[in-house]
Amino acid sequence: MVGSLFRRLVAMPAWRLMARPSTIGLAPAAAPRPSLAVQAVAAKSFSTTPVRPATIMQVLRGCRKGKRARHATSPALSSIDAPMKKGVCLKVGIVRPKKPNSGERKTARVRLSTGKVITAYIPGEGHNIQQHSVVLVRGGRSQDCPGVRYHLVRGALDLAGYMKCYADNKQGGVNNRMTSRSKYGAKKPKKATVA
Repeated sequence: MVGSLFRRLVAMPAWRLMARPSTIGLAPAAAPRPSLAVQAVAAKSFSTTPVRPATIMQVLRGCRKGKRARHATSPALSSIDAPMKKGVCLKVGIVRPKKPNSGERKTARVRLSTGKVITAYIPGEGHNIQQHSVVLVRGGRSQDCPGVRYHLVRGALDLAGYMKCYADNKQGGVNNRMTSRSKYGAKKPKKATVA
């Protein structure tokens, strides 16, 4: 098809080519302008401010520096891409919380299976871990304890769940935890039979 058009164009006399109007220099036909109501809606729906490219001076001043990556909340786990790690408890201690809060937060110094030594928070009321206990460590900092960036998992390995800790060891306290049982490794309490 292109060949036949080219042949016709070449075969056409020069005076016929000159007689045809040229569309090269003409502007395209103007589209109908939208009404003011349509323009107002379009202006509200998104910003019409054009994005300007950076100038040479801005580039020389260093406007194109990339953003620094955020530091990891739990670096010992995120560096090896592991959600949890097994570890051995070296020492159990108490940490005082930061300024507005008061109390005693139970923590443990743990050597992970990778060899790193970290400080982890022991959640829940009461615990049964001591030196040489094998525990499971997950990420997540304790918000009011400085330097504590990990949590121990209740009900995994040597760290007993909430109910077991009290029922087996007779340490007292609330025996039946009803809410957030999965967080503390507590079993579902048995229903009391009515006689």
